[in-house]
Amino acid sequence: MSDASAAAGPQGAGRSERSPRVRRSEPDGAASDASAAAGPRGAGRREVAEARRVVVKIGSSSLTTAAGGLDADRVDALVDVLVKQDGRQIVLVSSGAIAAGLAPLGLSRRPADLARQQAAASVGQGLLLARYTASFARYGRRVGQVLLTSDDTSRRAHYRNAYRTLDQLFAMGVFPVVNENDTVATDEIRFGDNDRLAALVAHLVRADLLVLLSDVDGLYDGDPSRPGTRRIAQVAGPQDLAGVELGRAGRAGVGTGGMATKVEAAAIATGAGIPVVLASASQAADALSGASTGTFFRSTGRRSAGRLLWLAHASAPRGAVVLDAGAVRAITERGSSLLPAGITGVEGDFAAGEPIELRDESGRAVARGLVNFDAREIPQLIGRSTRELARELGPAYEREVVHRDDLVLLRA
Repeated sequence: MSDASAAAGPQGAGRSERSPRVRRSEPDGAASDASAAAGPRGAGRREVAEARRVVVKIGSSSLTTAAGGLDADRVDALVDVLVKQDGRQIVLVSSGAIAAGLAPLGLSRRPADLARQQAAASVGQGLLLARYTASFARYGRRVGQVLLTSDDTSRRAHYRNAYRTLDQLFAMGVFPVVNENDTVATDEIRFGDNDRLAALVAHLVRADLLVLLSDVDGLYDGDPSRPGTRRIAQVAGPQDLAGVELGRAGRAGVGTGGMATKVEAAAIATGAGIPVVLASASQAADALSGASTGTFFRSTGRRSAGRLLWLAHASAPRGAVVLDAGAVRAITERGSSLLPAGITGVEGDFAAGEPIELRDESGRAVARGLVNFDAREIPQLIGRSTRELARELGPAYEREVVHRDDLVLLRA
């Protein structure tokens, strides 16, 4: 499969507002000075206005009531905006399954334990999709549900299947609604939050733009409740985030994301060539049009090879192998595969095909990759050549421990 794209962008503390309907945005108070720097409508955001394949992420607090149930008016308001994006292919990454399941189960807030979260997701996911189905049906449009775990998308075959499914939904005129498969995801294979999932989906579908909609109206240079703080209209790189305070999850207690997770998501996306807009759900129409609302994160990197971004950001390593200095140089400087001769140790209990870390002798992780052997097999391979192993153990052992196509370097 050809190269896919990825996108990420940072976000900081923002003010919370729970407006019930999507409306045209008006700069207010502290935001007005920062907004002025962005210039007239659409100025400096041509990539937004011209984007044809777009991933839109909506947070739980923008779809639900304070009690945790779905707010039909909010869902309809979002759909009203999305169906009017003529000429665009849109993937909607929607939180809200766990939040939607709280009220039917008599829970007052999001449970802390994974088992009850999964139970709430099991109840709420059907309610969430039914609400979207009914809302899009007002326009004669169909929706298709796609539930993902990081384990599904870091493996080559699964990654390709996810891409093909989403691409086919586009071809058939269906709005894909993506969420993490909370009902089966374990701590080891969770994305952790839908901001990061949205950035990775943007990469998967080769999106031109990622829009993060929440109950905050942009990135602020400090706590927006304090006098003098301003909304930052544009972020061109990490230097623009120096000193920015990152806020926590919203007041409603129904989601997992805060500004820190949005910063990470934006960094993933922009670092892989995808610009990001962060805005409140009430500003969705303006955010998608290229108006100077919210915060615009310019892309800082180039589009990277498909699933390697998933491997770097969405997979949880099941163990590690320790490499000698020569193997570290071969991997980091020459782009080589990892051979048994370069391994000095193994840690953890993993199976062939699972993600592991590749560490130098000081314990620093230098790369991540999908391993070709079980952990219990590796001790007999350590320090030996593939030719020697093939003679002694058979031709199945004349191969890499981690092939370079299944390996991604980690930043220092």
